[in-house]
Amino acid sequence: MKAKEVKILNQGLEDEMEVWGYQPCLWKMILVGVGAVCSGGLLLLLLYWLPEWGVKSTCTPTSLRDAQTLLLRTTDEFKQWFRAKVHVMLAPGKKPFDDLDLLSKTQIPNGDGDHIPSDSNSERHENFPHRQPAQIQYFVHHSTKYYWNDVMQNFEVYKGLEDVNVTCASIHTEHSSGLSKALQDYRRLFFGENEIAVIVPSLFKLLIKEVLNPFYIFQLFSVILWSTDSYYYYASAIVFMSIISIVTSLYTVKKQYVMLRDMVAAHSVVRVSVCRGNEDTEQAMSTELVPGDVIIIPANGMIMPCDAILFNGTCIVNESMLTGESVPVTKTSLPSSDEEATRAYDIEEHKKHTLFCGTHVIQTRFYAGELVKALVVRTGFSTEKGQLVRSILYPKPTDFKLYRDAYLFLLCLVGVAGVGFLYTIILSIMNKVPANTIVIESLDIITITVPPALPAAMTAGIVFAQRRLKRIGIFCISPQRINMCGQLNVVCFDKTGTLTEDGLDLWGIQRVEDGSFRPPESEAAKAGLVNSTFVACMATCHSLTKIEGELSGDPLDLKMFSATGWVLEEPTEEETALHNLIMPTVVRPPKNFIHEANQNNPLTQNMACEIGIVRQFPFSSALQRMSVVVRRLGEKHMEAFLKGAPEVVASLCKQHTVPQSFTETLETYTRQGFRVIALAHRQLESKLSWHKVQNLSRDVLETNMEFLGLIIMQNKIKEETAGVLCELRHANIRTLMVTGDNMLTAISVARDCGMVLPHEKVIIADALPPKDFHPASITWHYTEAPTQSGKDNQTVEINLEEIMYDGQVSQPEQSYHFAVSGRAFAVITEHFPQLVQKLVLKATVFARMAPDQKTQLVEVLQGIDYIVGMCGDGANDCGALKRAHSGISLSELEASVASPFTSSTSNISCVPNLIREGRAALITSFCVFKFMALCSIIQYLSVTLLYSILSNLGDFQFLFIDIAIILITVFTMSLNPAWKELVLRRPPSSLISGPLLFSVLTQILTCLAFQVLAFLLVKEQSWYEIWTPQSDACNVSSSSPSPSVNETIPHDHKNIKNYENTTLFYVSCFQYLAVAIIFSKGKPFRQPSYKNWSFMLYCMVLYFFLFLIMLYPIPAIDSFLELVCVPHDWRVTLVIIVIVNAVVSFLFEILILDIILWRLVFRGNEGANRPTESSSANMTQMSIDRWGRPFLSWLFCRRNKPPRVRYRHLALELQEDTDWPPKPSTVTYASTPASLTLT
Repeated sequence: MKAKEVKILNQGLEDEMEVWGYQPCLWKMILVGVGAVCSGGLLLLLLYWLPEWGVKSTCTPTSLRDAQTLLLRTTDEFKQWFRAKVHVMLAPGKKPFDDLDLLSKTQIPNGDGDHIPSDSNSERHENFPHRQPAQIQYFVHHSTKYYWNDVMQNFEVYKGLEDVNVTCASIHTEHSSGLSKALQDYRRLFFGENEIAVIVPSLFKLLIKEVLNPFYIFQLFSVILWSTDSYYYYASAIVFMSIISIVTSLYTVKKQYVMLRDMVAAHSVVRVSVCRGNEDTEQAMSTELVPGDVIIIPANGMIMPCDAILFNGTCIVNESMLTGESVPVTKTSLPSSDEEATRAYDIEEHKKHTLFCGTHVIQTRFYAGELVKALVVRTGFSTEKGQLVRSILYPKPTDFKLYRDAYLFLLCLVGVAGVGFLYTIILSIMNKVPANTIVIESLDIITITVPPALPAAMTAGIVFAQRRLKRIGIFCISPQRINMCGQLNVVCFDKTGTLTEDGLDLWGIQRVEDGSFRPPESEAAKAGLVNSTFVACMATCHSLTKIEGELSGDPLDLKMFSATGWVLEEPTEEETALHNLIMPTVVRPPKNFIHEANQNNPLTQNMACEIGIVRQFPFSSALQRMSVVVRRLGEKHMEAFLKGAPEVVASLCKQHTVPQSFTETLETYTRQGFRVIALAHRQLESKLSWHKVQNLSRDVLETNMEFLGLIIMQNKIKEETAGVLCELRHANIRTLMVTGDNMLTAISVARDCGMVLPHEKVIIADALPPKDFHPASITWHYTEAPTQSGKDNQTVEINLEEIMYDGQVSQPEQSYHFAVSGRAFAVITEHFPQLVQKLVLKATVFARMAPDQKTQLVEVLQGIDYIVGMCGDGANDCGALKRAHSGISLSELEASVASPFTSSTSNISCVPNLIREGRAALITSFCVFKFMALCSIIQYLSVTLLYSILSNLGDFQFLFIDIAIILITVFTMSLNPAWKELVLRRPPSSLISGPLLFSVLTQILTCLAFQVLAFLLVKEQSWYEIWTPQSDACNVSSSSPSPSVNETIPHDHKNIKNYENTTLFYVSCFQYLAVAIIFSKGKPFRQPSYKNWSFMLYCMVLYFFLFLIMLYPIPAIDSFLELVCVPHDWRVTLVIIVIVNAVVSFLFEILILDIILWRLVFRGNEGANRPTESSSANMTQMSIDRWGRPFLSWLFCRRNKPPRVRYRHLALELQEDTDWPPKPSTVTYASTPASLTLT
């Protein structure tokens, strides 16, 4: 292997990384040590902050096999660097699943290679004297162990039992007896203890990590510098603020670690029964489990300590920790025969047979004399819960342009500081200033220009926004994402439970008799239907169970079963133990139903109504159906009932039993937004015994069914949905629906809630994978709005195909939406990658989407530069909630830990509230950043001018400016609440943009001009002289002191007290206040500043105080601030200067920037989407646009400037593409770029 060859870890996965190998180099380490000593430790800090430099400066490249240190870099957009140390472990084999037959006869060495044989094993060692332990290299990164693989010549991760591709059949035959103690110990060397260990760092470690932040190092440097220059008060104030900031940060971080540890550790360590083969069991701690162990699930349930395959018995499980749904689900044993048993076990495919770590097994069902057993598949951080905890412990950094631009802006300030640094040195040398003074003053100019309090100040707006969100029931675990919410331009919504009500109501049933539909019936709980096969199917085909006497299960199943009026009874543990066979769950109608039915129909008097559920095949989202095998009381033969998606159920039925009007009837309901479920039935052969049914294949059972009819469920849209979506549309924020429901139902809901407007077309992209030498294809079906609306109408027309197409649409981008199913999305992603971005640009409805496809969709949207929000109820949305820039969970269950935001209200009204607060927080961040930057520049200008006369600001002047003016003003200006409504205009996302740069530069030039004016003007006054303690400019009529004595020996060696200092102090103080008020903008993103009483009151107090000490000096205050007395006429002149300064600053910011330049130049990307104005305003605006915009656009180099974001660029391309969107009745093939029209 080449020394510098790079390898890929976790290829194709979310945490993919590049890895390089290195070995320590002695001479490099010596050089670094010398450099660290010479730099006073700064070099070590630099290498700590930059792991890449740290490794390359102390090590030399080598092959991965020989490496002692590894350098890791993520392959995502963040390109994060990590350093890892390679360890060596001794073990009898090189892989955890090696076929080591001799292992059970040998003693296992521990992980450090210390092999200590015991007396009991000495004979076994004598049998294998030549067995030498192997050396295995590994490293740990983000709680995951990576082991060296000689074959791959790379490191790999051992996840669990699925690494060896075990089949379902082999799990029953080869892995069902458990592991020996020796083999368990061996595997534990590789997999470690079975625990999700959230290690809470000590306060000392957290303190060191926090203090070594570059921000605090710079503050430490500043404090040391100020202390050497006797600026003790200001240095003490900065130290005090830093201590408060550090303590607050440590408390918050420590609290989050403790909360996560407590959440994880609540049930992570339990006692379990482990099988050791030959029916032997032993009690062990769950931390000892390894993949391959067989555990016994107790009858009263348990909290699962690992991921395990259920291969014997049935369990009722609450999976709310993972899915967000508190609805118990039924887990059945893994199939041991038929075609499915030959397939390799896959944790995703076989979810219905897998018990996940952290989920609660409520109760079990078992055979008499047999135990409910599960095979451990994954342990520790490899489990589903472990991966969730890892994503919380090691989150991806927040990628937001604001923070990247902030660093660039700070670099600009550093450049300005560098100019001041050189200026100070040159000026001081020319004036023969002592060397120590030169060093202190030149370094001091850097601490003035780069504000140490900037990070804390920018955090203030986010903290206040977080508090406001908490008051309206939105809780945040990632405060930095609040700013991102202000930039959201597309929001994806789950449908069921998010846009629509959680529960379903039975609208009616439509039974089939003699191959045709009967008229719809509103009730199923009628005496006349009690003996019908249709109602029997409704009463039995479900996964309901009784928990503490209450029916529990899927809401749809609950509604369907309760609509029958039947009763469900489950056997007790005692009843089950008394029989050789498992006691079935029994359902029966109420006695009054039976009595009434028998009276009405004497032929059914002897007919049994009690039905026992013999076997369940749980609902599978992949198969879109579930089925049960039942037996009526007293009947010899069994029956099968099937329930599922109508299209799927119809395909499994005998064709003559499916009505000819099936398709039309189904579309009638789905277009109205109804949820339709089909039922089917089959009578099984009498020779099928109970044992044979338990081993019967699902595929064999679910064929040749007889179609029974349709159940029509109504899913009502929540009251708040339409209003919220309308508000988002008016704010120019795209809304998408991402659901697992039927396509036509989803389109209907999208129309009803306003996501698709009545006049807009919907184009269904129906994609098919390649088959029988035919390439993959997409068929484009056009639909339009229904001609009638309302659920009371039995027919709603959606016309299809070419009658819909209007080639003369003037704004095609506004007239159509794509609708894509999960199957089509998968085909298009794989076979039409060039169309994916085009589709998502105008796609609004995504139906039948699997959880991982929701995540893929979010990634595609982010790939074309959308800032994506995701709102879901937690069920199957966890991946998308984590991946989105802003995930909002409507579920307060543990699954919401994966989401940055959780709403206590179960509707989408939280979304506009979150966006409004995000916009307010974002604008606050911009305001604070601009204000802090201007304050630094204003102070920099003052100090630079004073340096020219070998003067400076005094210690208490610095203290007054930085604490009384800047710091308190920053925190009060951050209190502006969000504006009451969402506006069309979005806040800027970049600090390096035309409006912001223009704003900052004009204010800098204005402040510079007025400071220089005041600085020069004071020297022109008739009373001016070089100030001495004997000077008395306030009383110019009195006899002048002898200048010869006072000019040569100034009393103040720092020369703080002088007329220039006093003048610049007054002018600069008013400049700080002026820019604070100008930058603290309100509408359209924040409430006006006059409503921020604390800010306005404080500004008024400061203005009053400054005018007071300037016009009517108070000796005690002048002495404290080291101000000198100046004539009253000059004070009046200063008042005029500061007023004119404020007016000019206001005109530049409000009139020129906000009104003229924003409307004519910087708003170009708003285009036609801006709000309409009055006719007179329109005429004025049109004339201004006609002449002003071209000139100013040319002046600011913005003519014909292409859009920065990819989705806008793509939209412009599609507007010019005459073949997009595809015309009706066309098919696009993967093999050819052209579309072929169907005939």
